[in-house]
Amino acid sequence: MRNYHARKMDKEAIYPYQAWKITEEEFLLENNHHNEAIFALGNGYMGLRGTLEEDYPGSEESTTPGFYINGVYASEKIIYGEEAPNLPKKGQTMINLADWSEINLYINEEKLNLLKGKILDYKRELDLKQGLLSRRIRWEDRQGRKIEIKITRLISLSREHIGAIRYQFKPINFSGKISLNSAINGDVSNHHHLRDKKALEVIESEVDTNTGHLLHKVKSTKFKVAYVAEHLMDEHSKENFEVKKRSSDNRVDWVFEISANQGEEYTIDKIVGINHSQEEGENPLSDARASAARASITGFENLVEEQTEFMSGYWQDVDVKIDGDDALQQAFRFNAFHILQAAGKDGQTSVAAKGISGEYYEGHYFWDTESYVLPFYAFQRPEVARNLLLFRYNTLAKARKNAERMKLDGALFPWRTINGEEASGFFMGSTVQYHINADIAYALNLYYQVSRDQEFMENYGLEILIETARMWISLGSYIPMKNNKFCFNVVCGPDEYKPGVNNNAYTNYMAKFNLDTAVKMAEIIKNKSPEKYKRLAERIDLNQKEIENMKEVKEDIYLPYNEELEITPQDDSFLYKNPIEVDNIPEEELPLVKNWHPLIVWRYQVIKQADVILLMLQLGNKFSNELKIRNYDYYEPKTTHDSSLSPAIYSIIASEIGYKNQAYNYFMQTARLDLDDYNENAYQGVHTACMGGTWLSLVQGFAGMRMFNGKLYFHPHLPDGWNNYQFRLRFKGSQIEITVKENTVKYMLLSGDKVEFKHYDQVVVLKESNLSQELEI
Repeated sequence: MRNYHARKMDKEAIYPYQAWKITEEEFLLENNHHNEAIFALGNGYMGLRGTLEEDYPGSEESTTPGFYINGVYASEKIIYGEEAPNLPKKGQTMINLADWSEINLYINEEKLNLLKGKILDYKRELDLKQGLLSRRIRWEDRQGRKIEIKITRLISLSREHIGAIRYQFKPINFSGKISLNSAINGDVSNHHHLRDKKALEVIESEVDTNTGHLLHKVKSTKFKVAYVAEHLMDEHSKENFEVKKRSSDNRVDWVFEISANQGEEYTIDKIVGINHSQEEGENPLSDARASAARASITGFENLVEEQTEFMSGYWQDVDVKIDGDDALQQAFRFNAFHILQAAGKDGQTSVAAKGISGEYYEGHYFWDTESYVLPFYAFQRPEVARNLLLFRYNTLAKARKNAERMKLDGALFPWRTINGEEASGFFMGSTVQYHINADIAYALNLYYQVSRDQEFMENYGLEILIETARMWISLGSYIPMKNNKFCFNVVCGPDEYKPGVNNNAYTNYMAKFNLDTAVKMAEIIKNKSPEKYKRLAERIDLNQKEIENMKEVKEDIYLPYNEELEITPQDDSFLYKNPIEVDNIPEEELPLVKNWHPLIVWRYQVIKQADVILLMLQLGNKFSNELKIRNYDYYEPKTTHDSSLSPAIYSIIASEIGYKNQAYNYFMQTARLDLDDYNENAYQGVHTACMGGTWLSLVQGFAGMRMFNGKLYFHPHLPDGWNNYQFRLRFKGSQIEITVKENTVKYMLLSGDKVEFKHYDQVVVLKESNLSQELEI
């Protein structure tokens, strides 16, 4: 393991180790930026950074407030230093929308400000079990007046258009006027990326006694976003409050004034409905009103009950229990919570690199979703995996246009996107990574093998497989100097430090997999549903001759192997580049992507992230154990892990080949990456794919789970220092629970008729008459 990364792991924990909570025990402005990502809340539709309710003007370096809707973006022309033909014309950037969480408290005219006065007591907690964020403050102002404040916040997971805040306060040593200024602040802009800082336009605002709304338009893309807030008070508070209201061009405000009595507690609930639309003539305001009205009738306490019930069902499926390491137990639950918050579940959106917790990577979807996040859902919540794949189907027409742009047949999915169009102007790191097509094909096959969702493959999946396969046929060619094998030139594998190479091993193997899967699925559907197959074939002009050509080409694809070193060369040129000792690169020059000119990086045998090693995980049945060891030994010392996607994959393969210490060390780099801020960039937003990688590291690494050709395999072991670990999987309609101890593993059937798999070389069948088996490891 690289010494640079090992040193980062020596950092002191930021939060106390708690099984179900993340707790900020002291307010420190220098930690605020990081906390905004850690305490972010979302539900796949929308996300709110963990900013404080009170605003802090002038603290821009320590805060980047953000509220986002997954898939709502602004678009600007991409500016190139030098133009070239057929480059993407416009980018897409997830837009920072109105801050509806703003609530400022005043004692007389003195505003609650944690940077002034005196903090007597402070605690902020993210309750992972319930999906709630709460804050408890005891504060003394500069006049010596003390007040206790309790704030509870949620983004509803069962009502995707609802956010809510309960604000409670109690004067401790005084009676007097206390005011709450609640607002929907539409005077916002993106902190990064967008040149047009006024990309939003308020087209309507209105305020009434306890309710009001604001309607935004994204000028460049015609999205409309409506926010409707309703304020509710208990009977005691209602009797004492006087409400003042005002509306301006870009915000609506309510000022609730009360003559507060010492020792009495007062409560205001703020319930906000948020809806959007992009269709001409549609106004989402009525939907937002209806969302807010229904939630207000339900009330805040019922919203909390719904949230708790939702989370209970979620944890029943996805909770990984670790006995023996409190830090990792906390990390697994934190990561699973953020994966839940990040995933679009409507078939129109996906999972952004930072989820909905920050603006970095512009809210773009990458191949990370299919390779790191989708497996998490496929084995636990397959309906979510299905919807993530539906997003790709719903953008297939744009992928076809993207292929045309590159003079290719079929469809080429974009490297980074929100709306299905390529959003990256850096073609050397984006378009050249054609493997995105194969990654989507791999995810389709994974979902199908786990779920047996025949209807999905008939109506959606096969069309994607055929169109992605067509791209490979047109991209590659037979090369006489390679024994007339079918080759792919000028490509880039997952290692982005080696773009524009020939015959990247990952790309070639995965292209073969893509073609093979398309051919097999075409045959399955042609036999099972001939009418559906016929209609699809007519619609996309598919014939048997083309299927036969795919069969021939997939058999002819060049699969690199170096006889002298007895390894899989990463590409045709990698072995001929300058060798370099990664451990000798000065720490201050890492990551290389931020410190070295690309031409310097490209000329060395240095790897950004798992490439051949990832291939050995995804298509592990194509490699012998001896070859895996040789490949790992060759590539591991050359890898900087400058991408957070990398350590998880190295951990899994290290587990498989028996390198237990390296497996554990790499695993640790993934598990608490954001919680302990190893890369010192979590303030930008959480690393969603890395969080999925944490789950993969345990399930595919320590438990040794693999699935090849629809069959499940386990090779479990227990890491040193752990007493046991437990997780659950869904497979072909059944659910099983796996508990790994020091010398034994217990497999239990929780639901479904029957599950068959292999434990090492032993066939295991769980069914009604044999619900569990405990076996030696």
